[in-house]
Amino acid sequence: MTDYFEVHERDGAARIGELRLADSVPTPALVDDVDADTPGTVHTVIDDSGGRWATEPDAPEGDDSAVTILPHRGLPAGTPDEVAEAFADDYPDVEFPSGAVVSPKTAGHHAADVSVLAGGPGYTGHGSVFVDALTTVKDAVPADTALYLPGVATPRNVATLVYAGVDLVDPHRAVIRGTEGRYLTTDEAYFLEDLEELPCACPACQQPRDSFDRTDCVEHNVHALAAELARVRRRVRDGRLRDYVEGQARQDNWLTATVRTLDQRYGYVEQRTPLIRRAELAATTEDALRRVEIQRFAQRVTERYIPRFDDRPLVLVPCSARKPYSDSQSHKQYHDAIQWRAHIVSMTSPIGVVPQELELTYPAQHYDSVVTGEWSATEIEFVSRVLERYLEDADYPEIIAHVPGEGYREICERVADSLGREFTYTVTDHPTTADSLGNLAAALEGWDTYQKSTREHRTIAAVADYQFGAGAGDELFPDIGTQGRYPQLRVDDEDGEQLAALAQQYGVLSMTIAGARRWAESSVPTKTVEIEPFVPHGSVLAPGIVDASDDIRVGDEVVVQGDAAFGVGRAEMHGAEMNSSTRGIAVQMRHTEEL
Repeated sequence: MTDYFEVHERDGAARIGELRLADSVPTPALVDDVDADTPGTVHTVIDDSGGRWATEPDAPEGDDSAVTILPHRGLPAGTPDEVAEAFADDYPDVEFPSGAVVSPKTAGHHAADVSVLAGGPGYTGHGSVFVDALTTVKDAVPADTALYLPGVATPRNVATLVYAGVDLVDPHRAVIRGTEGRYLTTDEAYFLEDLEELPCACPACQQPRDSFDRTDCVEHNVHALAAELARVRRRVRDGRLRDYVEGQARQDNWLTATVRTLDQRYGYVEQRTPLIRRAELAATTEDALRRVEIQRFAQRVTERYIPRFDDRPLVLVPCSARKPYSDSQSHKQYHDAIQWRAHIVSMTSPIGVVPQELELTYPAQHYDSVVTGEWSATEIEFVSRVLERYLEDADYPEIIAHVPGEGYREICERVADSLGREFTYTVTDHPTTADSLGNLAAALEGWDTYQKSTREHRTIAAVADYQFGAGAGDELFPDIGTQGRYPQLRVDDEDGEQLAALAQQYGVLSMTIAGARRWAESSVPTKTVEIEPFVPHGSVLAPGIVDASDDIRVGDEVVVQGDAAFGVGRAEMHGAEMNSSTRGIAVQMRHTEEL
């Protein structure tokens, strides 16, 4: 059981947490030995009991002022599995904050508050080796265990380390580099003698350049590392660490390889990435195409979403800078020409395709991308693949491509050839010119408009499919009434009882007790949190959970049920984390009914 570490906020694998010691330490944190005399902002809360190679040290007494690293045999990276297993440490259960030194092979053998990855420097420098080691350890230990990676952190790499899931780092490498005369920044390690001026305003650098020596360089390096870690914590709180890491990792090839390898370990990152967020998603590099949020949206649109308007023509249109798209001037002009006679799907990089019913759903109204007027080959390939997958199971009587030439036309022509479908192109020069809009309106002559209620009902059903699974919209909301004005829609059953509401900020459904009961009693897979026999008020904490569905993600709508209560809320942990954690808020309750 882990008692002294608690996670408060999450941004993918990165976390804001707390070492609950006599003096609380916010994580991710810069830590060092209790007797260290390190300059700068460092938490001296690590008490190492020593190694077990030569002699067996005395059993540590420990207290709540520091994390006691239990007596251990640290093994270097690359140690053969059979050797690691032969020398695996048998740690005792203790009543004070403790740390266990582990390798990828031995992680999970003991529950401690902190897992210390032995041989950390040996895993760095090669993206896949580092990611393999880190993800193996993270998957093996309880979710509320802090991961300590000693001897590795620098101002240049610490953002990527935290993004990968590291909670604690030390200043040792920064100190050593300083004694060697290496001046560290977030983008480079300079030889001190090569610097004509000091590009920093930390306390150590507030002196004439000619009097700045290696002792000062050590102090600067630690200050720079602490400052970068503070910046990273702010990014995690904002839900925007990935945006920062995409740029920061460019400073070192192995860091870029690490980020790309993590993208390839989709299951590890996806499990830990929230389903919804308030933060804007900045798509500034082609690496954004591999982000979990982008891939998950494309996957759900092509595998869960059901085109309920495929009895009408499909009109493909370009995206807009303004979100949601329907608020933009260009899309208002498209709507004036279409007049609810066809189904609108927007094409965009990096999202892929966005049916009009999902324009609010994260990240469709939350992203911003770099617009140059030129599409890269990678963008064309990605959007083409998504559009083709979208159209494979759709049965539109006609496909109208109201798109400009740059990139969009090439995508449409590629998909048309692949599927053997004919596309009608209506843009002569620009999508919003009078001639182009006239062509669009003329292409839809003879089609009547569909009713507002039809659009609203199908919007609710589409969001339900995306959120809960293919077919969920038809099963959960077959006969409904809608109240309010889009995008603020309320969903009622045939008797007028509210079932759900469309959350405008995220484009997902928030269920009521009645809606949650309908969900739980249906054949639609229910994301369920089973709790002890108590009535939750406000939130459900991890210790009160008996079991939780593995497919729950942060931000998911979940049904909470036990012998004493039934309710519905929003997940603050992923399902596996709920099952393994002993601390922290697991679900924020919205409605609770005592049984």
